[in-house]
Amino acid sequence: MGIKVYHVDAFASSPFAGNPAAVCLLPKPFDDAWMLGLAREFNLSETAFLVRIGDEFQLRWFTPKVEVELCGHATLASAHVLWETGELKQGQVVRFRTRAGPLSARLHGGWIEMNFPAEPESPCKAPPALLEALGVTPKYVGRNRFDYLVEVEDEDVVRRLKPDFVKLAESTNRGVIVTSTSCSDDYDFVSRFFAPAVGVDEDPVTGSSHCCLAPYWMKRLRRRELTGYQASSRGGIVKTKVLKERVLLMGKAITIMAGELVV
Repeated sequence: MGIKVYHVDAFASSPFAGNPAAVCLLPKPFDDAWMLGLAREFNLSETAFLVRIGDEFQLRWFTPKVEVELCGHATLASAHVLWETGELKQGQVVRFRTRAGPLSARLHGGWIEMNFPAEPESPCKAPPALLEALGVTPKYVGRNRFDYLVEVEDEDVVRRLKPDFVKLAESTNRGVIVTSTSCSDDYDFVSRFFAPAVGVDEDPVTGSSHCCLAPYWMKRLRRRELTGYQASSRGGIVKTKVLKERVLLMGKAITIMAGELVV
């Protein structure tokens, strides 16, 4: 019997929007090389691998190039699949064991709410190569353990960015978040996320970047609950709420394809 695999659009309420992820339900742990090979085969920004351990699930995420320590959209997709396939009842909280520690997800008012660690940034000096690759004049530059965060003048600058991905890969460990306040009343802030160093030139909608964006904009806008819009070509909405050292991330998901791997 083949391994069940699902293609899910995360942070999306309709098909072909948000961020696509592959979700594999494994009967047992597989070796890293096999999982990386499959992630390359799917060629999505992330492929999630789930193994049941009692009432919890081990969860690992791979880009086509590397395993990553924290990923929001593939976690959202994984929770969606577990409820949709009946692996867990709709009312059950999903509990994951990950490299980033314990994560959880639950249904809340028609949205999937994930409990993630906050990843606040600290001010830093902008590497000249980073700003050259982005082609922007920053209002602020910070960094957390994963990424740089660059605030720019306004939403138009964010949307018009055309980075040099080769230079960007050379000047980052994982990626860079570019953000500004929103010009729309529908959202509080906008962002884009670039991670060519790990094989993803632009991620369509990035949950883990909002673990940094939420506390960043909370301090500036003085509100714990905020709505972000990631302004990639696909686009996606992420609702956030800061809880001390944790961040609640909320989004929707829709399954596009389901099938089996023949092994």
